Amino acid sequence: MPRGTTDWDARTYDRLAAPQEAWAKETLARLPLGGDETVLDAGCGSGRVTRLLLDRLPNGRVIGVDGSESMIAEAELALSGYGERLTLIHSDLLRLDLAEPVDAVFSNAVFHWIWDHETLFGKLHDALKSGGILAAQCGGEGNVASWVAAVKRASEPAPFSEYLADRPEPWHYASVADTSRRLEEAGFEAVRCWLEGKVVEPDDAREYIAAVGLSAHHERLPAELRDPFTDAVMGQLEEPLVLRYVRLDIAATCR
Repeated sequence: MPRGTTDWDARTYDRLAAPQEAWAKETLARLPLGGDETVLDAGCGSGRVTRLLLDRLPNGRVIGVDGSESMIAEAELALSGYGERLTLIHSDLLRLDLAEPVDAVFSNAVFHWIWDHETLFGKLHDALKSGGILAAQCGGEGNVASWVAAVKRASEPAPFSEYLADRPEPWHYASVADTSRRLEEAGFEAVRCWLEGKVVEPDDAREYIAAVGLSAHHERLPAELRDPFTDAVMGQLEEPLVLRYVRLDIAATCR
């Protein structure tokens, strides 16, 4: 069930993405790097985590790819000092086409925004050199279940239903079994996938859910309904807001 990429309020997302950065550090810690490799940051966002990756590669390069034009623009501003060590590309990952294969692929909190994991994993496999490493994390099966239910309830009444009801959810929280199978079918080996629970209690719940969780819904709504929809979702949530994430961690090697 492929769908187009979502644009984001990149500056606000960058400011609120401390939890995502903390998870990225865990994923980076298990990515073996000598410091001179070329690494693809698949879904680089605003560049907040790309900077951490560049710090691991003092003699290497990062290719950052993101489907959101505003995210790429924010990353260009934030990372302007890295020169030729960084290349940023505005592209849907499902249409990824690199000039040369990379040594490793890193991805943080991205894959669950892409429905077509078969095509995604095939593209990432094609982007890697033989023996290259994939290290990633994203939302997995059961992720933020109470949040998903609240958004669904808020989407059902008018006027939001005209734009949101009976539309596919923007997120794809895949299972360990399905993800492992799809990676192997794409040509990966030494595949390891596992789930890990994380809890986030944002200081400003309304701003966090608007910027981090509802961008895809806001994109479907007229501008005048975006704030009311955020309020409707807030009305369906527990107070204080507690987001119970189920993180899907991925490690694999390109055959």
